[in-house]
Amino acid sequence: MSRDFEEWLLGFEDSIASWKYYTDFDKAYRNVGKIKNELNLLTGLIGSKNIEEEFRKLVMEYPKVLSVIPILIAKRENIIIIKDAVKDYYYNFKQMNYSIDEYVMFMRKTGIFDLLENHLISNVFDYVTGVEVGMDTNGRKGRTGDAMEDLVESYLLKSGFVRDFNYFKEYTKTDIMSKWGVDLSHIEQKLKGNSQNKNAEKRFDFVVKTDEMLYVIETNFYAVQGSKLNETARSYKMIETEFKNMKDVTFVWITDGKGWKSARHNLEETFNEMDNIYNINDMKNGIMTEIFK
Repeated sequence: MSRDFEEWLLGFEDSIASWKYYTDFDKAYRNVGKIKNELNLLTGLIGSKNIEEEFRKLVMEYPKVLSVIPILIAKRENIIIIKDAVKDYYYNFKQMNYSIDEYVMFMRKTGIFDLLENHLISNVFDYVTGVEVGMDTNGRKGRTGDAMEDLVESYLLKSGFVRDFNYFKEYTKTDIMSKWGVDLSHIEQKLKGNSQNKNAEKRFDFVVKTDEMLYVIETNFYAVQGSKLNETARSYKMIETEFKNMKDVTFVWITDGKGWKSARHNLEETFNEMDNIYNINDMKNGIMTEIFK
């Protein structure tokens, strides 16, 4: 059945954000709870008139307190690199690799001592809770992907058809080869595109095996515009050709999001080439029952 691209694009959603999308408070609380004792020890330095000496004594008596210093400047790494006019520093906050005086210098020059001795915060625990909440916003990209996968999965299950078939989530090419003898190595390489982690094995979002067909399903949602979308559309157009040359294997792409406006032309080219490209509105209208007929 012929479909109109412009009409299809108009049905794209502007968000799939759930209640937990914007900030995962539970995660932030867990992270802070793990270092509560160390943070409370640092709280004792707030308002100190001799903070450098008190910090020295604290580290000597409780060396583990150093491990929480990076989170005070919104870093999770144990190694903090500082490029100084004198030399390059590679501070290790898991195991001291410099003198205590050099750690004192770190605290002073990064502004942490100023934060504490001038009583700019009331306690370190609450301060780090705020830092964790702020840093958690970086996880929204991952939560968008998870939310889209969860949404697609809900429609897969709602269709009722997958209950009668073999249904798998996040299956690799090795899994597929081992279970059904289908080699998707060449397709995996094209899907990775410009991925920074090209050595990691690609995980296909969903695989559904019916009696007559193996369906490989990819999902994504783009709320914001970006150059990556053009590459994604071109990549999926290219691998659609590869899948069409394979017997008993069908590629299904479910995508959505207003971010596609910036890449509408590339998406339209892919739309015109692909037999099975759908959006959330298509799922609402029962496309899942049509795919697996």
